[in-house]
Amino acid sequence: MARGFARVTLVGNLTRDPELRTTPGGTSVCQFGVAVGRRYKDNSGQWVDKASFFDVVVWGQQGENCAQYLSKGREVAVDGRLDQRSWEAQDGSKRSKVEIIAETVVFLGGQGGETREPAYRGGDQPARGAAPVNDDFRDIDFGGDDIPF
Repeated sequence: MARGFARVTLVGNLTRDPELRTTPGGTSVCQFGVAVGRRYKDNSGQWVDKASFFDVVVWGQQGENCAQYLSKGREVAVDGRLDQRSWEAQDGSKRSKVEIIAETVVFLGGQGGETREPAYRGGDQPARGAAPVNDDFRDIDFGGDDIPF
């Protein structure tokens, strides 16, 4: 059989709280959904917002961390491989599903789906909700051009 390449990286928001389970062998497995939005212009020039939905599976300690710290709405970056699962439904029909088996999950944004904001948008005014800037080093003379980097 020819060897292929099925890798995916996506950034989006959780569509539901993570579900943590344990296999009979004692391995933790966490499942959650991620929505990824995009915006494009259609043939008539109107902006269209579209979301794509993906199921993510995370194994082991990383899955336990996802279940503990993630919740619906939280922004994440997921890197992993695609895997297709097949089964027979109770009515006898054959079903299949493509999932992302995560190798890396990076927690982005704030708790509870807060979005990221830059600390400053320009000028001297902090962005809404930004922490005050620590100016402790403002008056230090770093010796002009003697900095070696």
